[in-house]
Amino acid sequence: MHAPVAAPADDGPGNPWFSWRYVQENADAIGSALSFHAGLTAQTILIALVVALPLAVAAYWIRPLTAPILALSGVLYTIPSLALLALLAPLVGTTNTSSVLIALVMYALLVLVRNALAGLTQVPAEVLEAATGMGYGRLGRLWRVELPLALPGILTGIRLATVSTVALVTVGSLIGQGGLGDLIMSGFRNNFYKAQIMTGAILCVGLALVLDLTLTGIGRLLTPWTRGRAA
Repeated sequence: MHAPVAAPADDGPGNPWFSWRYVQENADAIGSALSFHAGLTAQTILIALVVALPLAVAAYWIRPLTAPILALSGVLYTIPSLALLALLAPLVGTTNTSSVLIALVMYALLVLVRNALAGLTQVPAEVLEAATGMGYGRLGRLWRVELPLALPGILTGIRLATVSTVALVTVGSLIGQGGLGDLIMSGFRNNFYKAQIMTGAILCVGLALVLDLTLTGIGRLLTPWTRGRAA
């Protein structure tokens, strides 16, 4: 995924911060890095969501578990990314995407669990009482009432986790699995080739923006009642 372009050794006009020529000549490598970056981000959020939602529900249903679950996810989040990758890579594979994916999922858990739990706890008590009066059991109430009303909080967590994951994927460049981070790292190694570094950085920011706006739009479609409340 590295763009094999020889960069000038000096810092003069031959080494600009952006170059359309570089983009055109390395479109395949850039596209491959962008596709890998977006795909790894999507995998991370999907896997983290599958793990985070049951944890949030468990913390919501069994209050003594709330503190341990939040504490555990918080501890995982505080582990430095370089150290975590250094620990995982020898176990899973030093050039394996799985080591990066595991690390990213661990970092996404805290944001997703916290926001899902916040959404669930903010469901009005009178709504829960009405659902119980209508004959809903615990699972039925969760699926038909609590999770739909908690959706704004869950979607907020997904947005935050997605944006942070786009940035964290670049750390995978240490083992050649960093998507756009590979472009940036290669630019540093390639006589500080500015065009390569800037292209990777711009695309990374652009990807985060596009995904955030897309998720915002999806959230507005899935939660039309929040628009009415804001109006």
